[in-house]
Amino acid sequence: MFDKILIANRGEIALRVIRAAREMGIGSVAVHSTADSDAMHVRMADEAICIGPAPGTDSYLNKAAVIAACEVTGAQAIHPGYGFLSENAEFVQMVEDHGLTFIGPTAQHIRTMGDKITAKETMIKLGVPCVPGSEGGVPDLESAKKLGEEMGYPVIIKATAGGGGRGMKVAQTAADMESAFMTARAEGKSNFGNDEVYIEKYLTTPRHIEIQVFGDGKGNAVHLGERDCSLQRRHQKVFEEAPGPSITPEERAKIGKVCADAVAKINYIGAGTIEFLYENGEFYFIEMNTRLQVEHPVTEAIFGVDLVREQIRVAGGLPMSFGQDDLTINGHAIEVRINAEKLPNFTPCPGKITAYHAPGGLGVRMDSALYDGYSIPPYYDSLIGKLIVHGRDRPEALARLNRALGELIVDGIDTTTPLFHALLAETDVQTGDYNIHWLEKWLDANMAEG
Repeated sequence: MFDKILIANRGEIALRVIRAAREMGIGSVAVHSTADSDAMHVRMADEAICIGPAPGTDSYLNKAAVIAACEVTGAQAIHPGYGFLSENAEFVQMVEDHGLTFIGPTAQHIRTMGDKITAKETMIKLGVPCVPGSEGGVPDLESAKKLGEEMGYPVIIKATAGGGGRGMKVAQTAADMESAFMTARAEGKSNFGNDEVYIEKYLTTPRHIEIQVFGDGKGNAVHLGERDCSLQRRHQKVFEEAPGPSITPEERAKIGKVCADAVAKINYIGAGTIEFLYENGEFYFIEMNTRLQVEHPVTEAIFGVDLVREQIRVAGGLPMSFGQDDLTINGHAIEVRINAEKLPNFTPCPGKITAYHAPGGLGVRMDSALYDGYSIPPYYDSLIGKLIVHGRDRPEALARLNRALGELIVDGIDTTTPLFHALLAETDVQTGDYNIHWLEKWLDANMAEG
């Protein structure tokens, strides 16, 4: 096992890894930009080292600087968290080439799943159900129009290298195809340096269901049920829960086994998430995230496992500490993402925290790097905290979330907390009767941008 690991990230996820390492008796190294010299992860780590200026491209995304920080501090492994370099195959290869361990999947697995077309082809071969669509990339507009007519509208055009909602455009009718096709290509080129796109049938009322998988890299893998992440704004998740309110135990067991078997066959190592659109009892693969997810705490809550600890264990050569038969769902968990954003426009709102109080009590967890007097820098993602609640069932979890939100104090800036107060008052949220389009429609009706 490692003596010391470096966390190539910041904010709450860096703290999350530091805590797991400390419980395992492993030393931690925090890297930080000049803008994060007073950040909580820097204060809590055993060691800290500055790796560059404020912009992420010059610090947290600086591969050479992260590797150098390992060599200077003697860290033997790197945990990437999520975002930044967590799904960068080139970085993983550099880590391996320098005799270090990447706490996550191999570079090859990241490359395979990072390309949407290759990922879909791989999953089809592994027996994972996929959305009907083009076989590979679509070379030109005429081909796109022909496919649209064959598949039937609406269809969605997606950048092969896309992510985070970028490079995705819906064509409701044939008249929309040219604009959607050209825009998706342009966004793919500008955001990811790749203008290749593919086309899929657009499902009208799906839920977003993701299956948490975990492998040991030696042909053994398990699934840890599903998370429902259907409440989204501009393809960004804001509210996640487990288990999914629409999924039956039979469906869970069936799709979970399909996913666990798939990652076992490719000797996948560490945590991963296979994401689906779910409609009318059918699952359709959309992508695999080869990293820890922002919403992993809800899975930890209902299964009583530490996914970060498990990541570190298997990366260090130890076997998984649980098998499929050891994993039993206990209760219900919900996570809401607290962002430093001003409603109703969701405008980023960095600034100084004048008062901070985290909610507490039974079944309440607050993952955040905030503290009184901390100044949120303007250079990074607006996520400042994750409020996670766990209850014996969904109604109790909802009631606990409502109570905990009322206890949360973040003064000095605007946050998205009022959004969740409003959502919890909605009957559809209370009953779990929503799909991936619900929140956008609700926002248009109740919180119009102006």
